[in-house]
Amino acid sequence: MPEKKRFLLRLDEELYEVLEKWAADELRSVNAQIEYLLKDAARRAGRWKERSRHGAADGQSEP
Repeated sequence: MPEKKRFLLRLDEELYEVLEKWAADELRSVNAQIEYLLKDAARRAGRWKERSRHGAADGQSEP
């Protein structure tokens, strides 16, 4: 599995609490919930290409 990009994200405390509750409701970590929401938003905007079974990884071009 490819390494995931790490970066610092600062959030309003109230927003974090909302995300924490939402993540718990869906049995995800807060990190996984944020990633899920960002991917969903990117898909809806037409900016995220799904991973094909034989092709490149999500959002990445083939070599």
